[in-house]
Amino acid sequence: MCAYRYQPMNVGSMKTRSIHERASKVNTDAFARPYTKGEGLPGLVDSLPDILAGREFRKLVRALQEARARNRAIIWGLGGHVIKCGLGPVLCDLLRRKLATAFALNGAAAIHDFEIAMTGSTSEDVEQELPQGDFGISRETGEWMNEAINQGVTTGMGMGESLGVYLSEKADRFPHSSSSLLSEAYASHVPVTVHVAVGTDTIHTHPFVNGALTGEGSLRDFRLLMSIACDLHDGGVYLNCGSAVILPEVFLKVVNQVRNLGHPLEGFTTANLDFLHHYRPALNVLKRPVLRSGQGISLTGHHELMIPLLAAVLVEECE
Repeated sequence: MCAYRYQPMNVGSMKTRSIHERASKVNTDAFARPYTKGEGLPGLVDSLPDILAGREFRKLVRALQEARARNRAIIWGLGGHVIKCGLGPVLCDLLRRKLATAFALNGAAAIHDFEIAMTGSTSEDVEQELPQGDFGISRETGEWMNEAINQGVTTGMGMGESLGVYLSEKADRFPHSSSSLLSEAYASHVPVTVHVAVGTDTIHTHPFVNGALTGEGSLRDFRLLMSIACDLHDGGVYLNCGSAVILPEVFLKVVNQVRNLGHPLEGFTTANLDFLHHYRPALNVLKRPVLRSGQGISLTGHHELMIPLLAAVLVEECE
């Protein structure tokens, strides 16, 4: 006899209903179909299931196509990993095709891009360098980036433009600038903003850093991004790629301030592309800014696969 006062529940009187009376979220009309050899990228996209990420990927492609056709803003927010895993040339191609009208970078993305322009390489081994205190001590990176920021901000520029001007004027120092987003965007008159928190970037440890000018340059870029974000209204797209904290926080404040100053900012698309689901991108990019109108799209995966795939589909379908 059971020693507990509870007894296993008798389920003999359970109510059931026909599966045909039930609403189902998935049906065969939405299933993937096998890819046929020779169909190319349009065929690949068409073969995706109209379910979850397959549906969201198509939605993002359509949103970007429509934004381009209607001359609305397409702003790519980029964390450092996007640049250091070699996607600068892909993004440069998108800006030439008017599939990127502005870029917002965190400090790490700007550093990786600057080093790529300089040496064609970036991304040191932190675990190897940290025990000796050698992480982030590259002389040219610290001296030249701070020199670029200090000189440019002193003359009234923001941080992104300061770096672009420096890359252009000191071209002999940057033999790999064709792979640099900062360089190519500046040459194409596409704005780049850089958003930093003092102490988060290796160049802040160097004696050449000027906290006042660094802060002023990033503040100017924040206000420049506000102006750019006005063109998201009614059909633009903001993509947060690989920034879990800085850019989602910046974007939320940009959206609020634009609205606070009386500019309409509704009916746009936000997207988050990253390895993992994070709190701030989920709320500050995908949910809160588009709560009243618009849409938020989440695609989880490796940047080095997702962004080239998205770019390739856009190139095929936007010609």
